Amino acid sequence: MKPLFDSVSIRASKMITKAYSTSFSLGILGLDKKYHDPIYAIYGFVRFADEIVDSFEGYPQEKLLKRFWADTFESIDDKISLNPILNSFQQVVNAYEIDHSLIETFLKSMEMDLYKNDYDEQAYKDYILGSAEVVGLMCLKVFVDGNEVRYEKLKVPAMQLGSAFQKINFLRDLNADYHSLGRTYFPGVDLKGFDEKTKTAIEADIDVDFAAGFEGIKLLPKGARFGVYIAYVYYYSLFKKIRKTHCDIILSKRVRISNKRKYGLLISSYLRHTINWI
Repeated sequence: MKPLFDSVSIRASKMITKAYSTSFSLGILGLDKKYHDPIYAIYGFVRFADEIVDSFEGYPQEKLLKRFWADTFESIDDKISLNPILNSFQQVVNAYEIDHSLIETFLKSMEMDLYKNDYDEQAYKDYILGSAEVVGLMCLKVFVDGNEVRYEKLKVPAMQLGSAFQKINFLRDLNADYHSLGRTYFPGVDLKGFDEKTKTAIEADIDVDFAAGFEGIKLLPKGARFGVYIAYVYYYSLFKKIRKTHCDIILSKRVRISNKRKYGLLISSYLRHTINWI
């Protein structure tokens, strides 16, 4: 029975989301229930691709990514996959008519992680486009549910919000990316000489994206607004903590927001939402 298999598939995507991201899981809880399964499916797909290039050292990563890439589009064409994560994802792609070029762009960014260790300005922009901005657009496709006028209106702020989130991830993970994976995402930045001036310049750039992204949140459909706002509040809290943290510490350990603090942010965000502060 296909409906049973589809149910098991989305449960797998949900399990992946909860296992890998407390903050993303909390954000999904803030969405209207009709959005839950599609966003779980998108996150599960994105997470699996990211795991291939980030966590599978010692395994044939290039081969695994190429296989995952081919299996993704085969599942979309066939409208089924024996991989439950891809089965969930193909349903969302087909149901919401997600542009295949968004998926291609995302996978190209994942491929960049296999071969590039440092990024110039153009590669940096290309990587953020694929790894974050188009993921925001996939989610936006779900949120607008076929309303192309609304999609076009919200497209740029959705991309900028994704960009802000990714740049914060780069700062948060500076230690692991540099010391463990040998990557430097920020263009023209020599991490051997990483200082407060450089960190402040990166933070100013993030500020611009954050402001534009927030304006977009206010224009989202009501059922999507609160969930995305939760993610915004979490990342903004993380950003403020990073700002207060000296550059030497950023390079030596990962800055975190505790789960207790995340739940506190969820409650305060709900209160703001209920009295229309957003």
